[in-house]
Amino acid sequence: MRIDKFISECGIASRKEAARAAKAGLVTVDGQAVRDLSRHIDPEKQRVTFGGKLIEYRRFTYVMLNKPEGYVSATEDSKLPVVTELLSPELRKMELFPVGRLDRDTVGLMILTNDGALAHTVLSPKKHVAKEYRFKCDEPMVKGAEELFEKGVTLSDGYECKSALLSLDPDRLGGIITLTEGKYHQIKRMVASTDNRVTFLERISFAGIPLDTSLGRGEWRLLSEEEEKKLREAANIQ
Repeated sequence: MRIDKFISECGIASRKEAARAAKAGLVTVDGQAVRDLSRHIDPEKQRVTFGGKLIEYRRFTYVMLNKPEGYVSATEDSKLPVVTELLSPELRKMELFPVGRLDRDTVGLMILTNDGALAHTVLSPKKHVAKEYRFKCDEPMVKGAEELFEKGVTLSDGYECKSALLSLDPDRLGGIITLTEGKYHQIKRMVASTDNRVTFLERISFAGIPLDTSLGRGEWRLLSEEEEKKLREAANIQ
């Protein structure tokens, strides 16, 4: 891997910034200052420093974000704020993107990464990756809603949803829905099929990874090793 690409992918600096730093003698490889950043290195075996700090190599980065309301699940939008704007400048340089999407007014757990192959795989309908959502609605859910969701709701456009697990609160004004698919506005449309309306929706789990309740809305952290393992297992990637 080229040195400038390595520095950029680790979120330390852009290639232009790295080039300026190299000219000032601030980039070293195995203790030796380098000015030609087109040179190739083995990031798993060689030690690279930038401004005196060792760069820890991570091939891919995985972030947990507690998405707030009002943000679009994208990397850019001409009119609305996007979820990547909530990340640190270093992470934004890594070109992370959201794994799947949440509606603009839906909050909660979102995974962001630069691992395109893993993201594509866990979003595949064939993988049946479980996603849990907490919701609230206008009126108490109708009697038999649990059985209806388990059987598979038919939406207004004729689409037949796969079986979903519905666990309602005692007042039936909300609860938890577990899906293995992710159609456009699916939960809102499923609830609407029972002549009701979702007033609040929060994703609380993805691929067995629960939302870290210590994260406030808009806050993020890197996934732990155990969480990364769960994500790879969901994608059948070792």
